[in-house]
Amino acid sequence: MKVLRFFLFVIALTGLLIPVTAQTDIQRQWAQFRGYRGSGILDNAGIPSTWDVSKKVNILWDIPVPGLAHSCPVIWNDKVFITTAVSSSRQDSLKIGLYGDIDMSEDKSVHDFKIICLDKKTGRIIWETIAYQGIPKERRHTKSTYANPTPATDGKYLVVSFGSNGLCCYDLDGNLIWKKDLGSLATGPFNENGVEWGYSASPVIHEDRIIIQSDLLKNSFLAVYDLKTGREVWKTDRPEQISSWGSPAIYEGNGKTHIIVNGYPFMMAYDFGTGQEIWKLGSVGDAPAPTAIVAKGLIFLNSAHAKWSPIVAIRPTATGDLTLADTATSGSQVPWMIRRGGAYMASLLVYGDNLYNMQISGLLSVLDPLTGKLRYKQNIGKAFSASPVASDGQIYLTAETGEIYVIRDGPEYKLISENNLGDPCMATPAIAPGMIVFRTQHRLIAVGSSYQ
Repeated sequence: MKVLRFFLFVIALTGLLIPVTAQTDIQRQWAQFRGYRGSGILDNAGIPSTWDVSKKVNILWDIPVPGLAHSCPVIWNDKVFITTAVSSSRQDSLKIGLYGDIDMSEDKSVHDFKIICLDKKTGRIIWETIAYQGIPKERRHTKSTYANPTPATDGKYLVVSFGSNGLCCYDLDGNLIWKKDLGSLATGPFNENGVEWGYSASPVIHEDRIIIQSDLLKNSFLAVYDLKTGREVWKTDRPEQISSWGSPAIYEGNGKTHIIVNGYPFMMAYDFGTGQEIWKLGSVGDAPAPTAIVAKGLIFLNSAHAKWSPIVAIRPTATGDLTLADTATSGSQVPWMIRRGGAYMASLLVYGDNLYNMQISGLLSVLDPLTGKLRYKQNIGKAFSASPVASDGQIYLTAETGEIYVIRDGPEYKLISENNLGDPCMATPAIAPGMIVFRTQHRLIAVGSSYQ
């Protein structure tokens, strides 16, 4: 036993094993979009790299889910939470793949906007409730849904956004705590009058506060609300912004807390306590959907569309206007910037010594996060909207058609396995100890070799 303990101690020192005890409870929860601080990472999870849905190999449970949603599962201890919008027309149409149509869905029927809580061990529904019932107050793109935002929880409260159809807070037993109407939160292309594509920014919980980013067709804002009561703490107008679809991110360090938002014409940072602008950076994509991440002592953002599709690293001490000249690729507060090559939909992943950027076309770029130097590119040849996630040295890439590519973390492309969920998948998966949970168009699938 002493030899075993010494062996594990040596492994931990060499960085091959991250002791679970070194992580706090909140860091082990997948409590919001892409887990703790939106990193997309949960190590020491023990999830498999191969599975077979049809043969039920490494499938812990697989259940049907009504309605349509791109919201991701969130997990707290033994509970899994999802949202969905169920159309009374029962059409629930979704058009996936690579296409440039701006078309809106024709489904204007009454919808049930639902929250479902499931048992993590079995997939059994513990409770479900309807947050709103009615005709959606906003239209959606044919590739979008009426339930795009991912819920957020702190282990006591569950915050759910359905865009124009309400922001609400429940306890984890499904009891309504409060509900707010934030007005019209319609989003769409800035150059096509009357076109709406659907709201998708997910709420973020930080220090008993809820952060809501709403970059809209008009009256854009960033706001912070009290978690327990829904009371508005502060609200900052974003008059220069137009529609975006990403979620806010938190940077905390040097005695300061900032909210990082991806937008157009600027990526920006705000003071968490006051809403005061800290910095902004222009020359970015004009329809941003990715969410910022914080890693390696830097803030990373990407976007795409129109002239620019940047990947950029920003120092957390930055202030003022960081916008670079058109030919510049770095600055005093911007260690590096790649002008073209960022992702249209997927957020970045920094894992180990690598930065992963998955474009919607299926082109994966892997960079050095400290310098921006390209390590490799790999064209997988599928459409990708979900963001990559990582666990125990493996990266999970979710194609829209339901194939999951598991690759080895490293400076070269090494495919471990390709696994087919058998159903379209736009949502980013959630990881918990012992499992990875995929939300497909029609199902919720828990992959794992054993329940933990």
